[in-house]
Amino acid sequence: MLIKRKSIEADANRMEGPRKRTAVAKKDAPKPPRKPKFAPVTLSEQDGVRYLHFGTEWVQGAMRLRKPDWPELEYAQQMMAWMLFNPAPQHIVQLGLGTAALTKFSYRQFPEARVTAIELNPSVLAICASMFKLPPEDERLSVVEMDAMDFVLDPLNHDSIDALQVDLYDATARGPVLDTPEFYSACAACLKDDGIMTVNLFGDHPSYAKNLKAMMFAFDDVWCLPEVHEGNVIAIAFKQAPPVDFSAWYERAAEITAATKLPAKSWVNGLKAWHSPQ
Repeated sequence: MLIKRKSIEADANRMEGPRKRTAVAKKDAPKPPRKPKFAPVTLSEQDGVRYLHFGTEWVQGAMRLRKPDWPELEYAQQMMAWMLFNPAPQHIVQLGLGTAALTKFSYRQFPEARVTAIELNPSVLAICASMFKLPPEDERLSVVEMDAMDFVLDPLNHDSIDALQVDLYDATARGPVLDTPEFYSACAACLKDDGIMTVNLFGDHPSYAKNLKAMMFAFDDVWCLPEVHEGNVIAIAFKQAPPVDFSAWYERAAEITAATKLPAKSWVNGLKAWHSPQ
């Protein structure tokens, strides 16, 4: 998860927390796959909130210590906006674990659903279990160490997901690390016919237009919520666009807020602004 350093959360946190060599391969032997290099995983705390960083002051996720299953950051709450359209998902997938905020919330909130989290960095997996209260895996929860691209390209995952939450940033913070039409087409292939994807973007960064264009190539329709945290924009991509019905969405938003305390009415307001004539 990534928010801009000028946000309130990031401004409060300027601290940076805390293979054996093998024989030379034969000339004709195939080269082993290159291992990704990861920035150090660091932590900071301020006013009862623990933050995750990748060796910089950029915030990759947050957890309020007294409410470990609550999505603390507003953009993370907006990543759950697919709830307006699907009240009973069977399979929820998170690409990019961060502090596991979305994974934990989905796991607690939808006891009938399977929840899968995909994360490439083993240090993130370890620190989520030790410092961010990620529950152990069970018959509903799977946390998998793998590349998100490999996951969405696997035919076994196609047509299987109701809600796909994509938050793929590294320490450089130059936009999502996967942003091509091929990637988003593979994401769409993983969704059921009425499946929905939410993606964390930077609205004032060149990557924003690139990602929107790639999503519009792969999906039937793409909508965006208003910018939060001085930059973050959540895109909502539909495999099949639903009919626009603000009255029904406001009713659903009231149900979501009553059940979860998420500010769902503001999501509908944002969608209304997106659909209003520019």
